[in-house]
Amino acid sequence: MKAFGSGRAGLALFLTLGFAAAAPLHAEPRHGLSVFGDLKYPADFKHFDYVNPDAPKGGKASQIGPGGVTTFDSFNMFILKGDTAQGMELCFDSLMVRANDEPDAVYGLVAETADVAPDGMSATFKMRPEAKFADGSPLTAEDVAFSLETIKAKGHPALAIPIRDVKSAEALDPHTVRFTFQGTLVRDLPIAVATLPILSKAYYTAHDFEKTSLEPPLGSGPYKVGPFKAGTYVTYVRRSDYWAKDLPVNVGQYNFDEVRYEYYRDRPLELEGLLAGNIDFREEFTSKDWATGYDRKPVKDGRVKLLTLPDERPSGAQGFFINTRREKFKDVRVRQALGLAFDFEWSNQKLFFKLYTRTASYFENSDLKAVGPPSPEELKLLEPFRDKLPAAVFGEPVSPPVTDGSGNNREQLRQAVKLLSDAGWTQTPEGVRNAAGQPLSVEVLIDSPTFERIAAPYVKNLRAIGVDATIRMVDDAQYERRIKDFDFDLTTQRYALRLTPGVELKNYWSSQSAETKGSFNLAGIADPVLDQLIDKVVAAKSRAELETATRAADRVLRAGYYWVPQWYKGAHNLAFWDKFSWPEVKPKYERGALETWWYDAAKDKALAERK
Repeated sequence: MKAFGSGRAGLALFLTLGFAAAAPLHAEPRHGLSVFGDLKYPADFKHFDYVNPDAPKGGKASQIGPGGVTTFDSFNMFILKGDTAQGMELCFDSLMVRANDEPDAVYGLVAETADVAPDGMSATFKMRPEAKFADGSPLTAEDVAFSLETIKAKGHPALAIPIRDVKSAEALDPHTVRFTFQGTLVRDLPIAVATLPILSKAYYTAHDFEKTSLEPPLGSGPYKVGPFKAGTYVTYVRRSDYWAKDLPVNVGQYNFDEVRYEYYRDRPLELEGLLAGNIDFREEFTSKDWATGYDRKPVKDGRVKLLTLPDERPSGAQGFFINTRREKFKDVRVRQALGLAFDFEWSNQKLFFKLYTRTASYFENSDLKAVGPPSPEELKLLEPFRDKLPAAVFGEPVSPPVTDGSGNNREQLRQAVKLLSDAGWTQTPEGVRNAAGQPLSVEVLIDSPTFERIAAPYVKNLRAIGVDATIRMVDDAQYERRIKDFDFDLTTQRYALRLTPGVELKNYWSSQSAETKGSFNLAGIADPVLDQLIDKVVAAKSRAELETATRAADRVLRAGYYWVPQWYKGAHNLAFWDKFSWPEVKPKYERGALETWWYDAAKDKALAERK
């Protein structure tokens, strides 16, 4: 299972933050940008509240990355081709970076100030003259303009789609760049460009931007690529000459001399690698392992620590997404039937040790989730489309069925059989068939043996209603190719949504992204009504308007039965060897590890004495 989102800069940052935030309209340079309110930190702030400004530098940390990725064959994180090494965002700077204790604020890194025009149609950034790439060459406005033009024309859809309404980027002088916008949905664009990774024009003029490569690229960030073995591990080495190491946005962060990402083919091997001492840090995503897998000597004697941190971010949308590009899934009744076959309550009891809560909304665990009948404000958005929307949109929001957890969900399965019959599928001794005698086949695509135990009971229930259901497990490289090409029936993904969603929703659920290979619109959702509601989200001028628009969009999405909702957990379960320390305050909207943690030499010495 892959999650869309997390990271510092580049693609990962862009997905979780960059294009989500927008600047209030003003006409004076500011040290940061935010969406609907004032910035928390003043212009003369010294560091973020969630760091230890005196954290020592040094040591090494090896980890399993948060993205569930099992291989890599490229260091080019800006294009669709290839499987990019995790952690590459550590090598690239952006004009501004996120404050992880505010919903949607960013502060100056390469840019000292930002000036958004009163009409919102342009943004001008004054850059720090001392900014440099890792080879010592100056980072200039020409590089920023080149980055925008190159990524917009040739970059990964996740990067290119959100900046399509950035008309141009102009270097006014070596340290001033102005972006000009077009269209009406410009709210998100100032921070979209502020958080875009900055490329070296000289480097990417000499190197083909559109090729995958294992040649470490030239960046300007706090780390550079160190030793690596493709598909096995990659190390990032902290740059002692990093130009921005003492800026307020970086104080107390990026404290390890080396950060290493290890790659394993499945989660059980990751756990064994941690307990054997081959990995220092891992976040546990498998409920069974968290409940039973750590009852081992290194944990019992305190050498390996277990820590649960609250996750206060919206949980996003996780589920089996149904590929509606395929004819057999175009009838909403078929999709609804597929949803009725998943018995979450049984899975939660038998497989998850009751650690999860059922997901119902695309904006789960947030104020953006639709609840109850539509409010008068929501109805104002929905009523013009009443004749184009299912009646369910105008009542209680569609929610997944609830069983008693016994595994005997006959009532739901009977409903599913009826829906298939209404959709033209006939029950036969060999299973359901359409008018042409073809079976309803459903292949659940996975890339991890761990997820097979979850998919298998679901497949069993699908077979019980006559569906020719199977599980197809493929290696990570093939999985990535098939996902990018939309070559699947059902697959599991999680959309890591933010507190202030914006133009990224177009990449998730718009008609345009439905046919854009590599987009995150796995279900192939192409609904003109939803397109207009997403525009309302992007154009919202206040938090109240944003909540109204997302709740209306949520109702339409849920009534489309584009997915079989799964589950969420509002916590980070961390396991690590006792050689780290961390600040007293956790960033509200991130886990903080390992970005704000540091190597504790005294703990490591004590650890060595206990082995």
